[in-house]
Amino acid sequence: MPAEETRAIADKLVAYCRAKEELKGLEELYDPSAVSVEAVTMPGADGPDLTGVEAIRGKHEWWRASFEVHDAKVDGPYPHGEDRFALIFETDCTEKESGQRSQMKEVGVYTVADGKIVREEFFYAM
Repeated sequence: MPAEETRAIADKLVAYCRAKEELKGLEELYDPSAVSVEAVTMPGADGPDLTGVEAIRGKHEWWRASFEVHDAKVDGPYPHGEDRFALIFETDCTEKESGQRSQMKEVGVYTVADGKIVREEFFYAM
């Protein structure tokens, strides 16, 4: 896939994230069998890897149910070769259950094949 196509996908993902329409991005930009890899195992998951758009959607739904987001920023994309790019996310949020407010920063690395995102990996301090 040419780097220009990957950049177009990256730009669309950034636009969806900034508009708080990540689920639309999942529908349009992700391969149905895409893999999402977190730095740790998320609550209710068997491991850090989730396979399939439905599982990734579930992760997004868990996040929205568990956290109140006060501010969210996305920086990038940062292209890497013809098939990958990274984004930097910064979030100011409150965990609904505990009421604890925190600021988070993470890097997402995305791999594109055949015009769709096939893998996302997230890196963050614990």
